[in-house]
Amino acid sequence: QVQLVESGGGLVQAGGSLRLSCAASGRTFDIYGMGWFRQAPGKERDFVARVSRSGGNIKYADSVKGRFTISRDNAKNTLYLQMNSLKPDDTAVYYCAAQSRSIVAVSPEFYDYWGQGTQVTVSS
Repeated sequence: QVQLVESGGGLVQAGGSLRLSCAASGRTFDIYGMGWFRQAPGKERDFVARVSRSGGNIKYADSVKGRFTISRDNAKNTLYLQMNSLKPDDTAVYYCAAQSRSIVAVSPEFYDYWGQGTQVTVSS
């Protein structure tokens, strides 16, 4: 099993920045791709970004391109999401997710492990 724990969420004004972290533990050698998803109240869980095991293949949702940067440090078993130029529409619970297969996927069903989520609130 793999355990994922997110941190770094909080309240920030529009235009500000936050950096989310996700620490992985357990059978980390089973992890291939890792990603970030977010879910606003009353809405579905949406894809934000994904990074491959090597870090060489990265995919972003159109809504965050140019503002968010995903990265991972395999030596530290940690995934990051640098969020700049935040907007009120970015307000959501952000979830870290990991795959036990090498599939470039934006749908939550292709992710096998999930963190508990961290709240990001952007005020206008």
